[in-house]
Amino acid sequence: MTYSVAVSGASGYAGGEILRLLASHPDVEIRTVTAHANAGQPLVDHQPQLRSLAHLTLRETTPETLAGHDVVFLALPHGQSGQYTEALGDTPLVIDAGADHRLESVADWDSFYGGRFHEPWVYGVPELPVAGGTQRQRLVGASRIAAPGCNASTVSLSLAPGVASGVIDPSDIVSVLAVGPSGAGKSLRSNLLGSEILGSANPYAVGGVHRHIPEIRQALVNAGSSTGSGSGGIRISFTPVLVPMARGILATSTAPIVAGATDADIRDAWTAAYGDETFVQLLPEGRFPRTADVLGANTCLLGLAIDRPANRVVVVAAVDNLTKGTAGAAIQSMNIALGLPEGRALTVNGVAP
Repeated sequence: MTYSVAVSGASGYAGGEILRLLASHPDVEIRTVTAHANAGQPLVDHQPQLRSLAHLTLRETTPETLAGHDVVFLALPHGQSGQYTEALGDTPLVIDAGADHRLESVADWDSFYGGRFHEPWVYGVPELPVAGGTQRQRLVGASRIAAPGCNASTVSLSLAPGVASGVIDPSDIVSVLAVGPSGAGKSLRSNLLGSEILGSANPYAVGGVHRHIPEIRQALVNAGSSTGSGSGGIRISFTPVLVPMARGILATSTAPIVAGATDADIRDAWTAAYGDETFVQLLPEGRFPRTADVLGANTCLLGLAIDRPANRVVVVAAVDNLTKGTAGAAIQSMNIALGLPEGRALTVNGVAP
């Protein structure tokens, strides 16, 4: 069976990455691409790298345009997806790459986003440990999927095995991330100009205000529900820093070691969680990833260190924020929901140099 697909926000970074991956997917036909201000223009005017899709023209993003497809991807700014999802009730599978359907808590939505709250959908991070298994089981047969925030999924994948196994104390998590500006989208902003970013590292959303914080807490609560780590037990200091690379995230996350946990216990927790996974891989002891290693790949690479003098576990994670962080996770989740091979149209191989 060939599934018909529509992609909204197709002129943006996330929409373009979704299209890049779908273009090589043998089970889908990209029929419709939509945009707002850029409607009526050829797709390749805005995504010149997508030569195989040069025949497509951007249409206006409306419920009527998106309806009638088997799968709809919404790659829209936060707060804009909800107006379309309610009108797509007859669409078999809708995947939202924005934040509108990620959070379970109304209070968290009000505090970090504001505006109308929409019901939470199945979270699209298949490998994420949850009580009783992984998020993958919840994605099987799903009709509504919330793709993750790139920073959020990177930190959650980094620490969830430790929370689930009870070898780290989640009440004192510190995460510092080096991130590329493509995660902020294509909108023209002075702080994202090349002249502002090149040759500089720029912290932003400092002091507990970044919108991905409640998403991380939610994922770690779900990971730790079998060990009694409730929402009140998850505390995280989260600091992202813009660095001069177009795409990528290098997240360094640390947490205290629980009394009695041995070095073997700690490493075994991550090995057990990801030892059989294709797209989340724990590197050998003493090895740590670079963002260059995952460029263009649907891969999250993890390096684990046990800092006994500080009594903390240190996890360094590298992802491509547009691939594994967003579009790759969305398509991987689509494959699972539709019963297709999970890795179809996705690769573990990065592009180097």
